[in-house]
Amino acid sequence: MTVFNCKTASKRIGSVAIGALSLLFALAYSKASTADECDGFGADDYLCGIPSAEDLVQVPESHWIIASGFALPPALSLIDSRNKVWEPLYSNTRNRADHDEEQFSECPGAPDPTTLLTHGLDIISHGNGHSTLYAVGHGGREAIEVFDVYIAGPDSKPALTWIGCVLTPDGLEANSVAALRDGSLLATVPLEEGQNFAAAMQGTVTGAAYHWSAKEGSWNRLDTTAQPYANGIAVSADESEFYIASSGLANVTAYKLGEAMDAMWSTATLPVVPDNLHRNSEGQLITAGMVLEYPDCNPYNEQGEVELALFASCPRPYKVLSLDPDSQAVSVVASNTASPVFSNVTMAVVVDGTLWVGTFGGDRIAYRSVGEAVK
Repeated sequence: MTVFNCKTASKRIGSVAIGALSLLFALAYSKASTADECDGFGADDYLCGIPSAEDLVQVPESHWIIASGFALPPALSLIDSRNKVWEPLYSNTRNRADHDEEQFSECPGAPDPTTLLTHGLDIISHGNGHSTLYAVGHGGREAIEVFDVYIAGPDSKPALTWIGCVLTPDGLEANSVAALRDGSLLATVPLEEGQNFAAAMQGTVTGAAYHWSAKEGSWNRLDTTAQPYANGIAVSADESEFYIASSGLANVTAYKLGEAMDAMWSTATLPVVPDNLHRNSEGQLITAGMVLEYPDCNPYNEQGEVELALFASCPRPYKVLSLDPDSQAVSVVASNTASPVFSNVTMAVVVDGTLWVGTFGGDRIAYRSVGEAVK
């Protein structure tokens, strides 16, 4: 187990590559919808104009959804699931900050809203109208950005205030984050120094999960979680275990949460390349992703390696999956065939019987009715 202290974290910033690559994907898909079209496709309708909503979380006890912004500002967007509209939540004109310097003493200050890109999200309710939102941040610095979310009532609009950050160890690019009740964090790093996407898709170990202790103010690499492209991460309700989606292995693995951090079980190979991972109110794990082996799209370069640009630039079918942590049974919540204007699917959330589906490269999110039985 490798220990990193935030005080000695390197200033190496690698998020320029993430921003540039995701921008290319976003522009590629926005070109397909420049004719003022926002027509649905298959079972999906679209909410258009929202840039690269890579992850989605529901504001607790409300109909509001917060979306990350992986390619272009705004870094965070607010979705009204009832009226099917969205607006910037953290942007150059909307960026309230109140730095909690006692809790986040090593954080240098609020992020620049003109350069901040966000990736994986997690939100923890405190039961008094306040929740804490954690967002993996890129652009200008590599950090977990922390926000207070306040909502006066279910019909009120959430107010967002940046309160601090946790710099990632040695400037590593994190992907997803899961928060613990004591303020500690788990974060995945899919590609550690010197690793690449092609190696991960061939089954090479390229990254791992890291644990940040709120008490010690330091990061530990969880060596037992090393795997090909560690992507989404989620924690059980009782915090006895956590789960990681591996894009390289196309599975989900459960680990004990404690001193050992040993693996407990892994699913069989999933029918998609899983991305983000969240636990819903029923205790089920939800993930989503694209079908890798799709005849109309060739993700392989001349060397026979899966190349990220090839994989992401061709529209693919997607599936949203539900995983029961007790039985490891996997079921398909929703799916769609390849759409010319919506691909690169990463996550889904159900709010009031409507399923919302995000993407790391696009100008819209999809939604459809799934019935009251699906939570």
